[in-house]
Amino acid sequence: MTARPRIRPRHVLLVAATATLCAAPTPGDIGGCGQTATALDAPIFFATKKAIDCERCQGCGLVSVTCIDACDPDVPSAAAFPEDCLPLVHDGEVCLRSLLVASCKNYRGFTDEQAPRTTTECNFCPPREL
Repeated sequence: MTARPRIRPRHVLLVAATATLCAAPTPGDIGGCGQTATALDAPIFFATKKAIDCERCQGCGLVSVTCIDACDPDVPSAAAFPEDCLPLVHDGEVCLRSLLVASCKNYRGFTDEQAPRTTTECNFCPPREL
């Protein structure tokens, strides 16, 4: 008799997030192909991103504060975007897809403790020039 693989809550969350993203409309911009402009739900987005970060950190063998926090269920994910930042659902879908397909080399840069980078697709609210 073989042992059954252990199902972890973060795996369930990752599979649910991936299924949601795969079921969402992909062609065109917001408003294209019938997709309405809907505000991105920050708590759901950040919880999904945290799960993806944990999976990618583990899969790539990365160890950083970002990775440790992403895999720690006691560390809450962000709950809101900055006040003047209003990304749409489509923006979140594109961001999460880019994280799922990023190389380990790129993910190392995303989780760098000294100078973390952000994917272009996840840079919803770049700093404004003064």
